[in-house]
Amino acid sequence: MTEARDSLADRLGRHLARKLDAQLPGTRPFTHANVAALRKTLQPGDVLLVEGSSRVSVAIKYLTQSTWSHAALCVGNALGQVTQDGEPLSLIEVNLGEGCVAAPLSKYELYNTRICRPTGLTPQDRARLIDFMVDSLGKRYDMKNITDMMRFFLPTPPVPVRWRRRLLAFGSGDPTRAICSSLIAQAFARIRYPILPVITREFRADRLARTHRSEILHIRHHSLYAPRDFDLSPYFQVIKPTLEAGFDYRRLKWSDKPPPPEAVATPSR
Repeated sequence: MTEARDSLADRLGRHLARKLDAQLPGTRPFTHANVAALRKTLQPGDVLLVEGSSRVSVAIKYLTQSTWSHAALCVGNALGQVTQDGEPLSLIEVNLGEGCVAAPLSKYELYNTRICRPTGLTPQDRARLIDFMVDSLGKRYDMKNITDMMRFFLPTPPVPVRWRRRLLAFGSGDPTRAICSSLIAQAFARIRYPILPVITREFRADRLARTHRSEILHIRHHSLYAPRDFDLSPYFQVIKPTLEAGFDYRRLKWSDKPPPPEAVATPSR
């Protein structure tokens, strides 16, 4: 009976996932990702943040008060797989209704993106990070708790700010299921690389009665991480491909004519 109930829950979850993942009409990003520049700049181990426009993306952006609704990890050529057009599957991500899958960079050509780079990773830890993500391919999206998904149909749920983070945590506890930020947070926890750890302070006196203060880092539970945390983390560097390519404002060509009306219209969010 349990398997039957789980199967029914999965079917209902997939139906809800299709509804939640549908793109809202009339939305477009302020800027598009320059895929060529991204491809030159992205490195294995980088976290790629994405501003989505689906119903669930709008809810996540509201709950986290952030631009970012999705996260993927760059694994470079670790998979050795390409699309039908010959493009490498260089990203590993968790998608609503799909689970953990590999994707090409061009998938986010029409989205606003940001690169967050962990600083000072050793080659060994970078390899462990990527291996964890590769080994996670095939994990199912966490759809066991249907009520967890139902709340995303309310893009602005009436809850206190201090509770919003908790609304993003999926509670099934099944290790074969995952959500996007949680899986990446687990990967970094495996190599003990900080994102937004809980910090406590200890005061101790030595033999000469001198007081010393030390900071102790505690790993926050992976289910509480959201895409914006990689942007907010003091341990990740924000990388902008345009600047990495050698930006020189003096080479820009400006027009003295006013832009057409459609070019200055504010995009829907």
